[in-house]
Amino acid sequence: MTSSSPIWLTTHAREQLEDELAELLAIENAGHTEAADTQDQFAARHQRQNRIAHIRNLLSNAVFGEDPPDDGIAEPGMVLTIRYDGTDDTETFLLGSRDAEHSELEVYSPDSPLGAALTGARRGDQRSYKVPNGTEIAVTLLDAVPYSHTVTAAPRPAR
Repeated sequence: MTSSSPIWLTTHAREQLEDELAELLAIENAGHTEAADTQDQFAARHQRQNRIAHIRNLLSNAVFGEDPPDDGIAEPGMVLTIRYDGTDDTETFLLGSRDAEHSELEVYSPDSPLGAALTGARRGDQRSYKVPNGTEIAVTLLDAVPYSHTVTAAPRPAR
């Protein structure tokens, strides 16, 4: 599956994908003879080639190192805080690509039901989305800030 719309990635996520791609290409380039491939080896190679193509597509369409505007509007690259309506439960997550690990935050894709419902919302907007069992969940966007505003700077080494 290919995508032509930009995908927002953190610099860390991009680096992880680049490392994974390098590892997969090293395995792929190590050499093999297809005639000697067993069915399992063939399936593993096919899966590896699909992952290589997927990562290349992600990286070629990725936007990274570029923050969305700090305008309080939910869009990829923003950290969103929502309240599940009718409860006091809140959740904070990154709206971005799930294809790479963002260790410090949960990540929801803009294509997920929650991500799609919130994209374009402003602080205070109420949106709803359906979960797989068909239940409709209402949420309110409490905050939307660029990812880089939520990342704490690494301490400088002592001199």
